[in-house]
Amino acid sequence: MDRDTQSRYEALAHIVKSLAHPTRLFLVDELSKGERCVCELTAMVGADISTVSKHLTVLKSVGIVDDDKRGLQVFYRLKIPCVLNFFSCCEVVLKTRADEQLAVARACMRAEEENVTL
Repeated sequence: MDRDTQSRYEALAHIVKSLAHPTRLFLVDELSKGERCVCELTAMVGADISTVSKHLTVLKSVGIVDDDKRGLQVFYRLKIPCVLNFFSCCEVVLKTRADEQLAVARACMRAEEENVTL
């Protein structure tokens, strides 16, 4: 892999890593519904404001969210809504894996029933 390709994938990995936390995934999902102030997000997450602010800073640092300070309040919005396509893709992966696991479990149950009836 050449240097430019390596740099590109490192940058992509940095973005993916920024999403690799349940709270940040929740925040992105909430911001997809519209702009929110930190105080609203803090109440939704159930964590202290500094923790939520740190999560939002991580998302802002990679360009996923943007903020707007109004007086003493800071409002956040989803800057790049296409990140939700990634969420949809992850949901497909989860469903596919669950379906595969269910099929294996059913096959095991059938095999077990066949052995019992023999």
